[in-house]
Amino acid sequence: MSDFSCVITGGGDGEGPGGADALRASVESVLGQSLRGSEALVVLAAAADPAVRTAARALAARAPERVRLVHADPAARTVGALRNAGLDAASGRYVLVLGSGERLQKHACRNLWQAGETSRADLIAGRWSRTADEGGKEREPSWQGELFTRSRTLARFTDAPELVVRDALVTGFCLRREAARRQGLRYEEDLAHGEILFGPLAAASVGRIALVRRLVVTGRAVPDRARDLTALVEAHRRVANTLLARGLPELREEREKAFARDHLVPLVRSFPRLPAARRDRVAAAAARTLTRPVPPDLPPLERVAVSLLARGDAEEVLAAAYALSRPATVCAPLTTGADGRVSWCGASREPVADITELGHQYRPFGEARLMNRLTRCAAAERGRLLLEGRLVLPGHSAPGPGTPLAATLEFRARGGAHAVAFPVEEVRHDGNGIIWRARADVSRRLRPVGVRDTAWDARLILEADGVRSVSDLFAPQDQVAGAVRFAARPRLGRLAADTWEPYITLKDHFALRLTARRRPARTTHRLIRYATHFRPARKAKLLVRALRKRLDRYRSRGRKAAVYNTWLTRLPVRRGSVVFESHMGTCYGDSPRALYEEIRRQGLKLRATWSYDPSPAGFPTTARLVRRWSWRYLWALARAEFWVDNQGFPQHLRKPRHTTYLQTWHGSAYKRMGFDETRVRLQNAPQRERLQQAVDRFDHFLVRSEHDVDTLARAYRLPETTLLRTGYPRNDALIAERTRAETEGRLPRPPLAGLLGLDDHKKTVLYAPTFRGGPGKQRKSRLLLNVREFAERFGDTHTLLVRAHYLESARLPVCPPGTVVDVSRHHDVSELLALADVLVTDYSSIMFDFALLDRPVVLFAPDLEAYAAERGSYFDLLDDAPGPVAATQEELFAALAELKKSDTRWADRRRSFAERFGAYDRGDASRATVAAVFGPTASRGARHTTDHDRGAGR
Repeated sequence: MSDFSCVITGGGDGEGPGGADALRASVESVLGQSLRGSEALVVLAAAADPAVRTAARALAARAPERVRLVHADPAARTVGALRNAGLDAASGRYVLVLGSGERLQKHACRNLWQAGETSRADLIAGRWSRTADEGGKEREPSWQGELFTRSRTLARFTDAPELVVRDALVTGFCLRREAARRQGLRYEEDLAHGEILFGPLAAASVGRIALVRRLVVTGRAVPDRARDLTALVEAHRRVANTLLARGLPELREEREKAFARDHLVPLVRSFPRLPAARRDRVAAAAARTLTRPVPPDLPPLERVAVSLLARGDAEEVLAAAYALSRPATVCAPLTTGADGRVSWCGASREPVADITELGHQYRPFGEARLMNRLTRCAAAERGRLLLEGRLVLPGHSAPGPGTPLAATLEFRARGGAHAVAFPVEEVRHDGNGIIWRARADVSRRLRPVGVRDTAWDARLILEADGVRSVSDLFAPQDQVAGAVRFAARPRLGRLAADTWEPYITLKDHFALRLTARRRPARTTHRLIRYATHFRPARKAKLLVRALRKRLDRYRSRGRKAAVYNTWLTRLPVRRGSVVFESHMGTCYGDSPRALYEEIRRQGLKLRATWSYDPSPAGFPTTARLVRRWSWRYLWALARAEFWVDNQGFPQHLRKPRHTTYLQTWHGSAYKRMGFDETRVRLQNAPQRERLQQAVDRFDHFLVRSEHDVDTLARAYRLPETTLLRTGYPRNDALIAERTRAETEGRLPRPPLAGLLGLDDHKKTVLYAPTFRGGPGKQRKSRLLLNVREFAERFGDTHTLLVRAHYLESARLPVCPPGTVVDVSRHHDVSELLALADVLVTDYSSIMFDFALLDRPVVLFAPDLEAYAAERGSYFDLLDDAPGPVAATQEELFAALAELKKSDTRWADRRRSFAERFGAYDRGDASRATVAAVFGPTASRGARHTTDHDRGAGR
């Protein structure tokens, strides 16, 4: 008896694509297993293709001890029947079924076998991937990562509901053969996609289940949802009924939602690529089979897409497909109810679904993106291009029926600034849209060069009451297939190209491309191709590629660091030169800015250089600006007498012996930092040594309290002689603002309030969450606070300023004007703190600074226990917080609503918090720091000399 029987079918009705090649790939993956006790059980249908039979016999002859052929009964025609025959013939301790073309990873059987033997589970499942595109690229389902985040054993399937809520068990799992036979597990022979039902049935029937985080199966084919919609819906329905029969209605509802997102929404997305006739057939099939109510908690556009698909209107489904790929575009008429809610309106003028949260109602006509559907593309008289279309109008801000309209059709060279405009001969209102028609003499007026400007995108520019609306032309892929062609006259002559050909881009936009269809142009293209591909040209390309690689190495940070450390640090110092950097060049702010402005106020004769990355916008024009990691940046660092920053100059760069390094730092610590971090403690010795060498460069380190001495200074192993107990220069502005507010009042607000559009009669809430990532590039983050719900609850009385961490970015939803403002790209956070009436944060050091203003702080920390366990902390936030700590969004909203009443309870605690963590912030930090570092009696890098410093310049 073998350890593993892998059932592979061939020749069944409804078998996937690939035929003999797919069978061969699956069997080869079994033969390549590191677990030698695995066999391939090939079940052939009586009506199997001769090529499939030949391939199966050849594989069995090559490895007779590991490949068994099973000839199914002639009555067994479906894939389900063939798989049942394989289950009956299996002799291994474990049995696994592979679909057409699916391949096992090399150690798949060993990993599953070991997990089964260790856990004594009856079902062992692992991860699988499917072919994502025609190029064969593999991709795992997005939901699979959370399900298989770690290997584990389940007592029953409800401990991991995703096993049955999603199609997690369509492949990549095995069953203990005895358990399968004891439970009578069989594939439904009348079901085209029986694997969708078999996996959940198996999970619900057996006992213990083991999950393996390893990838088990690759090469699963994506189902043809347009062709197999009825079968997919039937399989899903049987799974849902099974869950309901087992008393799990909540899992059934989750299953309905997951099926809509995993199958129905992708089907809608594919509509622009389907021919018109097939779109109609699919829509009709959907109307017959989708009888269940649409899950109410789907995202708005997905709810629209599934609802329209169930109605069976192919044209409306096509509009929903455009909207799914362009959420900010109005793709259908909108209606607004008496309660202010906005709904997608179908052709019947009846609301389809609520889409208020998309925020279309807040965009005026000129700023709204409108779908412009191309309805006709044909040849007009005298060889001109005839285009007709319909522009969807939003109901809330559209020009009225009597408004005069003017429109222009524009073709613009892709990637260039060259554009040609054509007048639109007819433009008129049509209910909730605008119909337009234009004739364009592209042969005469469109004159490309003929090289690199071969694609021209079309767009319509509509003007109404002086307001312009620009829209691309949308169309399905078959809209202009082989429709018309026009003669082209490139400036390089007709040997370059000779024909304009309309086509639809991959983004469903109408465009023109320049092609060569006649013999002279085709001959020219062949000659050019030959000239660029024959041996000398290939050698020239290889030489150019090698030169580019060498140039890239010359520009690489590793090469620059080597040149800097070896040669540039030998350059003589430029007395009085200072290099400033804030948050690795991302902004002009924080304590380096405060020091720079104090130096200018005192009139000190220092030459300032600021680094920026990626843009110099917002940096001072009175200083020299250099891009971070540029050669000018390295030159400035090598010759500078002073370095000033709040985060850390690049670790790989040595500090010249003549340079004094002032590290202002960027905030007091709640979470563990430096060598106290678990991440750092787990690093190898060279990595920890690099960090130590980086902090050894500091000559001065600013602290604002003894808490900083006990945490930051100790965590980075800084000697006492390094510490300057001056406070943070950036906080001088906050001390001044508090004094002004106490003596003169809060009004008038600083000029920044007017620039941000803040209303003096509304409270300003600053939401500034902490950084949750690790080392690496900037990434997008998901805000824990639902800003749209905040706008709905507090928009009339509050304005929310959202400040993402400088290493992260957050995409905000469209909200009513004046309710939510993104200030993540504002340079100086101190200016935002001075504006805010309330701070909402989690674990960010910004709470220590804001406490100096003596204004309310609310901590929104829904993951407090998990975060503290993962990152570690220096104190208990619940015991020492300067304000209420909310564990849920409702608690946060309740705290904000009761803030005026409850703030008196927190006033004393907030003041003691500010005294404890900001004892040295007295409002004179900038002046004291400038005197200590840049003054005539200041020491110049005389802290201590390390071996790392001695190596600089050698």
